Amino acid sequence: MFLPCTLVGNTRDCSPITYLANVLELTEPNKVNPVNVTPPIQAVDQDRNIQPPSDRPGILYSVLIGKPVSYTEYFSLNRTTAELLLLKPIDRELYHRFDLVIKAEQDNGHPLPAFANLQIEVMDENNQAPYFLETSYHGYISEASPVGTTIAMNISLSAPLVITALDNDVEKTRDPHLKYSLDSYSHVFSVSAHGISRYLTLALPVDRETQDSYTFMLCASDGVQESAPVAVTITVVDANDNTPTFSNVSYSVELFTDMTPGVTVLQLTADDPDAGQNGQVTYRILAGDLGQFLIGRSTGIITVSQGVKLTVGRHYALTVEATDNGPLPQRRSSITTVYIEVLPPNNQSPPRFPRQQYNLEISEAMRTGATLLNLQAEDREDDLIAYTIQSGDFKGNFELLQNSGFLILHSPLDRETVDYYTLVVTASDGHPNGTSTAMVNIVVTDVNDNDPTFDSSLTVNLTVIEEQSHAYVGQVKATDPDLGANGQVHYRLVNHQTLFTINASGSIWTSVPLDREERGHYFLIVEASDGAVDPRRSLLTLSITVLDVDDNSPIFSKQSYNINLPENSPKNTVILQLKATDADLISNLTYRIRAEGLDPEILQLFHIDPVTGQLSVLKVLDYEALNESWHTYTFTVEALDTKGTMPPGLASVTVRILDMNDFSPAFSQSVYRGMVAPNAVKGTIITTVMANDSDPAGTPAGLVRYKVDQDNHPYSTSIFDVADVSGQVVTKVNLNEEPNLKFRLVVVAYDHGEPVKENTTLVEITVLQPSVIPVFTQEEYRFPPVSEEAAVGTLVGVIMAAAVNQTIVYSIVGGNGGDIFSLNETTGEIFTASLLDYETVPKYVLKVEANSMEVVSSNLRAPTKSNTAKVVVDIWDENDHPPVFTKSLYIGGVTEDAKTFTPVLQVQALDKDTGNYSAMLYSLIIPPPPNKGDSKDGFVIEPYSGVVKTAIVYRNMRRSYFKFEVVATDNYGLGHSSTAEIVVSVVNQLDMQVIVSNVPPTYVEKNKDKLLSILERYVQEQIAGAKVVVETIGPHRTIDGSEQEDYTKSDLMIYAIDPLTNRAVSRQELFKFLDGKLLDINKESQPFLPPGGRILEITTPEVVTSVKKAVQSVGYTEGALLALAVIIIICCVPAILIVIITYKQFKERQAECAKTSRIQMALPTGKPEGGTANNLYEELGDNAMRGFGQHETQHLLRPSLLRPEELSVESGIDPGQDYYTQDYYNYDHGYELPQYGSRRKLISPSGLYDEYGEVVVDDDGSYYYSPQESDGEQGSRKRRIKLVLDREYETSSTGEDSIPDTQRNRLSTTQTNHVNVNGSIYVAQNGSIIRTRRSGNPSGPTHTTSTTNNNLKVNSPVFSSRLAKHFKKLDKMAATLEERAPLNSPNTSVDGGRITLSTFQSSRRAVSSTATSSFSNTDNNKMLNVLNTRQSSVSLGSTSMSNTGPGSMVSKTDVPTAACSSTEQPESPAGTDGLQEGDRESKVDRDKDDSVVPREPLECPSDRTQSDEEELWMGPWNSLHIPMTKL
Repeated sequence: MFLPCTLVGNTRDCSPITYLANVLELTEPNKVNPVNVTPPIQAVDQDRNIQPPSDRPGILYSVLIGKPVSYTEYFSLNRTTAELLLLKPIDRELYHRFDLVIKAEQDNGHPLPAFANLQIEVMDENNQAPYFLETSYHGYISEASPVGTTIAMNISLSAPLVITALDNDVEKTRDPHLKYSLDSYSHVFSVSAHGISRYLTLALPVDRETQDSYTFMLCASDGVQESAPVAVTITVVDANDNTPTFSNVSYSVELFTDMTPGVTVLQLTADDPDAGQNGQVTYRILAGDLGQFLIGRSTGIITVSQGVKLTVGRHYALTVEATDNGPLPQRRSSITTVYIEVLPPNNQSPPRFPRQQYNLEISEAMRTGATLLNLQAEDREDDLIAYTIQSGDFKGNFELLQNSGFLILHSPLDRETVDYYTLVVTASDGHPNGTSTAMVNIVVTDVNDNDPTFDSSLTVNLTVIEEQSHAYVGQVKATDPDLGANGQVHYRLVNHQTLFTINASGSIWTSVPLDREERGHYFLIVEASDGAVDPRRSLLTLSITVLDVDDNSPIFSKQSYNINLPENSPKNTVILQLKATDADLISNLTYRIRAEGLDPEILQLFHIDPVTGQLSVLKVLDYEALNESWHTYTFTVEALDTKGTMPPGLASVTVRILDMNDFSPAFSQSVYRGMVAPNAVKGTIITTVMANDSDPAGTPAGLVRYKVDQDNHPYSTSIFDVADVSGQVVTKVNLNEEPNLKFRLVVVAYDHGEPVKENTTLVEITVLQPSVIPVFTQEEYRFPPVSEEAAVGTLVGVIMAAAVNQTIVYSIVGGNGGDIFSLNETTGEIFTASLLDYETVPKYVLKVEANSMEVVSSNLRAPTKSNTAKVVVDIWDENDHPPVFTKSLYIGGVTEDAKTFTPVLQVQALDKDTGNYSAMLYSLIIPPPPNKGDSKDGFVIEPYSGVVKTAIVYRNMRRSYFKFEVVATDNYGLGHSSTAEIVVSVVNQLDMQVIVSNVPPTYVEKNKDKLLSILERYVQEQIAGAKVVVETIGPHRTIDGSEQEDYTKSDLMIYAIDPLTNRAVSRQELFKFLDGKLLDINKESQPFLPPGGRILEITTPEVVTSVKKAVQSVGYTEGALLALAVIIIICCVPAILIVIITYKQFKERQAECAKTSRIQMALPTGKPEGGTANNLYEELGDNAMRGFGQHETQHLLRPSLLRPEELSVESGIDPGQDYYTQDYYNYDHGYELPQYGSRRKLISPSGLYDEYGEVVVDDDGSYYYSPQESDGEQGSRKRRIKLVLDREYETSSTGEDSIPDTQRNRLSTTQTNHVNVNGSIYVAQNGSIIRTRRSGNPSGPTHTTSTTNNNLKVNSPVFSSRLAKHFKKLDKMAATLEERAPLNSPNTSVDGGRITLSTFQSSRRAVSSTATSSFSNTDNNKMLNVLNTRQSSVSLGSTSMSNTGPGSMVSKTDVPTAACSSTEQPESPAGTDGLQEGDRESKVDRDKDDSVVPREPLECPSDRTQSDEEELWMGPWNSLHIPMTKL
């Protein structure tokens, strides 16, 4: 399955997983491979595998299918590592995403594949500017909205205003992470920070009455590109936050009695600045009208009601309420009082205006001549009325028509000059006191009719200092007399927007540091615009001069100057003109030779003019007179600005002294001779010329080259040539010349000095006779390989050439560097001349040549194709180098919870040999731990890979370490060996630190070794030789309890081991070593991390942190825990006392029960009707039990009829368990021994023995045991066993001895002869018989006491207080040899000392009656002894005495000792064959128990236990086999 696995519900199935990857378009594969996949692709096999990891089959990865189908051209998946590889750049215009299905299957031939999805997004490079989906946005906000409210898109405020900007560089479905900016009102509105859709929110409360709309420009930027701005208009929606207000608190009106109903008495006006219904006012009279006055709800006009007769002298006080029409819960109101006085009729009443006050709003753009208001007044006498403007029109902007009362606009208005007028108008009828007045309030509203105007008092010539970031440049200020948004001025830079910025106040700053040397002057255009929908703009051009600072050093025209100075140049010769410039405005340059680190001799040879910068030589230099090291001079010159503060400019000057070629080349010989074969091939070397030049070596004048003089001997120059460097004379073509011809060739040697000088020599070439040129038998000789251990002088092989009547001389002419081989020049035998080394040179290729003695004697050579051959000598590698480990000490670590076969480290040994000689076999030498005997090795090693793995579990072994050796043997374990030490320290997360980085785990895993070496170096600065070990690499896990995995980050868990202590460095010290160097570590790690990758922090492992938190949390409740502990102690004291008392009683009961060696159950004495027995059985749960001794068949009491308490206490059987054969497990297998109460086996002995019977008294007074016949024995003879008194076991029912020890020791020989032969018979007072089983014992005079075998079982209690009260007396008798019946012959067989009991016929009823009566006598002379059950823990009856005479008697006090010291005696074959069927089954049961029950030491005498052979078979409970178990 693919990881990580998220389970589906409560199932074990994993949810489908999708891996994600991103690839930038047009990216070269070598820059991104392997592609980062989140989470990393990984699959595991769910099958349980018991193989070591190295032997398990691997997992193979592949791409099953994908879209688009061309994915194979762009991506591939590594088959084994699952790394995703980009094959070639992707054009995002073609593909936006790849959807692949990957498959993982096991490489074992039986694949069960798993599948997962892989999505690869092709990311666009940032070359597109963001853009808005809309050209403008209009939003709405209520003026009552609190800060943080989202701007709505409609006036009903039902949906938010969504602003969407996209970036073509990013998928439309993904957040482009743009940054939004507002050019104004950024303090009033803010934009949400994330998401494709952004929202405007309110950052400052707004008031519609102050400003009813806001307009600003919105831009989006991706950090590189910026969008075109869009206009955003926010309209403030009115809220009912204003109360209607009357102009006066009260009004007074005088009326006349002749006032006509319906005529206006007074018009009230209440102003409400709210808009719409919130500002619409209605009026009503609350009180005082007495039904005589009415008021218009919307007009506020008070009139006299119809039919009302006013009375002179009446006074009225009307309470009038003005209410707005906002929503009912939000309505606001105010009241005023109108005082009315009624006067007598007056025929001279003045005209009256309908309203005392008029309010009017007029746009300043209103055209002249427009009618503004009708101010007609009413006169009762219908006199002519004349209207005039009494005051308020100080500029004559208004005109009131005298006759009609219409108010018109006379001249244009200018709100910026006067924005409010209060006109007092009159209406007069021409009579005295016939004039009335009214007030007209005129508000002039604004229109956007003014451009922003820049303040001319501010200078437009600005300066700024260079090289200062965010430097202040200057201030501009523009004003707009318009109102509201029309008068709000916004500033914008038209050009140089990347260099300068301007804020809302008009302050101009630099965005980046300016460099005067690049540009010293800027013309910056500033635009001022108002906030109208169609804004008006103004431009201002600023002149900005960048001021210079001394921030530049002088710069030479070249950084380095190379000068060739001919030797013998005159003194003071100018050899170089230096030129430096300073970009600063004012500079004064001075030149000089830099004296720092300068050889003083240079100052004596060269000089610089400080003003002109001319470099001259001070001395005449002779090339040949100078040392070789002084042929070149290099020094530094500097140019310094004496008025500046910057460092000087530097340049390097190199002066080379030129040799002027004083000497010509000289040949060593005047004539050179050579020989050549008539058929020599092209390139055959004939001879070599050599010329020397006395000019210094290495100089052009001393460099000699060769050429052929083409003018002399033209034919010779056509077939021969000379190598220009080596001087070898060679054939230029394949020769075909006649023998004995001679050719002459003129060779020229020339140098490269100035001037060029040359010399010549003559070369004479003779063509040989073919007969004198030897011919090799082979062109190539290849001899058997020579061992590298071959001694000097070892024969390699023989070469052979032939020539007619010539003595042949052999020579090695090539390939014998170092004279490794020697050649016998006469025999052609090749020998080794020095020791060979395969690791140095594995093969030699020699070139040999054979020449005739005639040619050799001439001191010449005539190489041809026939007289040269190639000899190949292969060197045989020997195992002559031991392995060498890469380290002498390997240090590693292993965690306490590491599983077995976990890799710890890998060792490596290298061998210079090859083949199998370099193949290693690794093994470990682990010293055994002291005082631990044979113990398992803690580690194993893979023999061929060298991987050391764990072999045990190291739990609770922290701070311990293992030190052992590793052996590497080459030749797969058959060759040389070497050793190295390994130290492995046991650690846990308390020793570790987590390196958290912001890069995916795949990057960390890829560069793990490089990052680890960096960390290790910083740790080794504090602890020499410390080893840093990586524990895990994984995604970052948060420690806030959520346990989320972040695959964009990684956790690298490490620890360090100190080689001095071989233990882990403490976690705190490791933190100090690394945390203090985190900046340096990040700097060195940059080449191994992706761009922006770094180590974020060093933290403590999550487990340690959780433990610390748990410990700290304990401290918060220490007081409560202490109080709780005190309460618990106080409450536990009584319980402890009860436990102590109960335990004491239990020990007493245990001591009593431990003395009981058998379960001896008998029914109490009762009447023949069995009353007591019935009571007992009723108590035990068997109400069906019949009276004992009667003819009715007894119902046996089985475990299923017992109550649980009787099973558990009396028999030792746990009632809570199933009763089947005991399951035992060996402790070696990892299981514990069974505890008390485990399963016990129940064995039904039915048919194996007659388990109970009756006691019969014969005529002679002897007692016989008559077993009850089984079903298969009905009608056969009834057998009888004679019973004899065993006084040794006589005890009282009270548990005390009834006779002294001396009397108990007196046993007759006759009694001894018969005791315990057939076991012991226990007789209860009611006649019930219980007989024990006895194991066979070998007979003979030499055998003494025999005890039970080693199959010991633990004691079990047999009596409880409930049963013990029913036992009256229990006697024991020993069964002797079987007696013959008078009417029937006995059927007995004796085998190995064992007695086979026969069966006799008798009356059960008679026997029962006789037995019952016989046990009524309690006299000491009775035939039965009383057995003390309290002392039955030592089974005296289990001890058999050999019948060797009186001297062999063992006293009672000696019997326990004998029982403890004796061992089990082997049985004779005869005895084994004579076993009865019941005995054989008992033997099988015992053997089976021997194999599974662990032995316990035999404790004497009180801890004596019993074997299976001595367990009781009880009459009434004959179906129950109860083993002896300790309580």
